[in-house]
Amino acid sequence: MNLLQDKTVVVTGGAGFLGREVCRLIESHNPRSVFIPRSKVYDLRQREAIEQLMADSSPDIVVHLAAVVGGIEANRLNPGKFFYDNAIMGVELIEQARRFEVEKFVSIGSICAYPKFTPVPFREDDIWNGYPEETNAPYGLAKKMLLVQSQAYRQQYNMNAITLFPVNLYGPGDNFDLQSSHVIPALIRKVHEAIQSGQKKIEVWGTGSASREFLYVSDAADGIVKATLHYEGAEPVNLGSGTEIQIRELAQTICELSGFAGEIEWNTEKPDGQPRRCLDTTRASEAFGFEAKTKLRDGILKTVNWYRQQGNKVAA
Repeated sequence: MNLLQDKTVVVTGGAGFLGREVCRLIESHNPRSVFIPRSKVYDLRQREAIEQLMADSSPDIVVHLAAVVGGIEANRLNPGKFFYDNAIMGVELIEQARRFEVEKFVSIGSICAYPKFTPVPFREDDIWNGYPEETNAPYGLAKKMLLVQSQAYRQQYNMNAITLFPVNLYGPGDNFDLQSSHVIPALIRKVHEAIQSGQKKIEVWGTGSASREFLYVSDAADGIVKATLHYEGAEPVNLGSGTEIQIRELAQTICELSGFAGEIEWNTEKPDGQPRRCLDTTRASEAFGFEAKTKLRDGILKTVNWYRQQGNKVAA
């Protein structure tokens, strides 16, 4: 049975970095339509706008990707905005999806919801065992509340709501704005601009000792669509690649693949963020057969080449 066939699917954030890949995959399953609400028409922070969205689209399925996101600095500067916007969007969307009797709601959480010192690899059962890393706790907790709401609505209203927790994403089409981007696009842009201007070194925040796990954007989309089709559980599910890398090695890899032979200068006065991040993806594999296909080095090279081909068009 193909849950998506002949169905109307609303994908919030469907025009974004991850959303474009998710919509492309959904289209391959022959839905009746894929409806992408644009923020100029539907402000998802407003109940009335969400009610209008539901009335206009009559969705069978909602995949909620829309989020206000950013790297360490963006989270540090906008904790209130990141909490409010992400919490209110999700809370109102789930409530209106319930009221309009949507068949299935897919909520996308964040690895930032995990406690700061979660044992590695992160297992879904550990998600409540502590407070998130301080620099992105407001964002992480806002996303975590959607898990609570989904489980509560499942219990009281029998709502089919699932929650996925993807690790840090990257790939072509990412956000390369240095004020709000995550580490891979930020480093790719810094290295590219250093090469263009003839600089002999780049500055990178932190000590380089923190570790991260990264998931290529098309792999993330594959996991989300597989879960939409095949997962019906109340428990959250991690989406990741299962590969952990220190930021120091990541920076060196990006320099190498970009052809930059200069020096990396570590600004140790800036925060590292969470000490380690790496997910246990056993549940995703067992529940709906998800496994990431793109190796980190290959994905970085694709992203470097894409950014280089775009020139300065994405450097806004």
